[in-house]
Amino acid sequence: MNEILSLAGANLISPIILSFALGLAAALARSDLTIPEAVAKGMSIYLLFAIGFKGGVAVSAHGVDTTLILTIIAGLGLSFGLPLIAFALLKLMTGLSRIDAAAVAAHYGSISIVTFVAGTSVLEGRLIEAEGYMVAVAAAMEAPAILSALWLVARGGDGGKMEPGLIRELLLNGSIVLLVGAFFIGAVTGEKGLEEISSFIVAPFKGVLCLFLLDMGLIAGRGLRQSRGVLGLGAVSFAILMPLISATIGLTLGVLIGLSLGGTVLLMVLSASASYIAVPAAMRVALPEANPSIYLTLSLGVTFPFNLTLGIPLYLAIAQIVTGG
Repeated sequence: MNEILSLAGANLISPIILSFALGLAAALARSDLTIPEAVAKGMSIYLLFAIGFKGGVAVSAHGVDTTLILTIIAGLGLSFGLPLIAFALLKLMTGLSRIDAAAVAAHYGSISIVTFVAGTSVLEGRLIEAEGYMVAVAAAMEAPAILSALWLVARGGDGGKMEPGLIRELLLNGSIVLLVGAFFIGAVTGEKGLEEISSFIVAPFKGVLCLFLLDMGLIAGRGLRQSRGVLGLGAVSFAILMPLISATIGLTLGVLIGLSLGGTVLLMVLSASASYIAVPAAMRVALPEANPSIYLTLSLGVTFPFNLTLGIPLYLAIAQIVTGG
């Protein structure tokens, strides 16, 4: 317990977390602080390219093996399966309609790439190495959860639109294309390519991440303000309980596959994170009847800050105990 509290305390006073807290506090206080949309999008592009490129370089050094293939299969299984668990919990803990519960469940099967990046930064700060191909796992876990949500709705006879272009739109989602594309560039160019642009994607990385999380804090704070009275205690409790359950499943799979301590932690982080970019965009098309103030507030306003402040240190501490790392 002392180790967990120590990790959480160290994480809470990091520039990354404090930047998010500043944005959250500013939004709740109704400050006019804003990050221009074009700047925020530019930072998002930068972070996705940097993390994808570095992951590709790591794979080029590591090579493709059975562990990589098993981890990607595990990621796909998690993305398909976690929404089913989330949906069951939501029906048990809340009074949400089937459509709203399915829409929320989709978010908890997909992933938050920013949470993944924050987890990577925590590991780097503690000099813990992780398998570079976890970036590929993150990309694989983006879309399957949406299909599970649509199945849950269709099973209840409520419809749910499987638009002809939805699958194509998911696969060609900008964040996935950029992440996977940068990953392949890094894999092809290897260490030599990293040396050529290291001053661009290594040194500025954490500074850009701080500003990006400042913007995320602003968005989360505004969402919490606007959704006041919409969410009950059961829904908020779910948004904290579900990441813990998902992380436990990720831990079990990581150990069974034989991932390193760092790789196991990142699989836990991916499992525990909740999408707030790709899935909301898909839900607007596939389940327009679902209430965005519910699914966005739970994923971005509750689960995201929980994972940043307490979740990641907790997952690391538990993984260290289990793996002996």
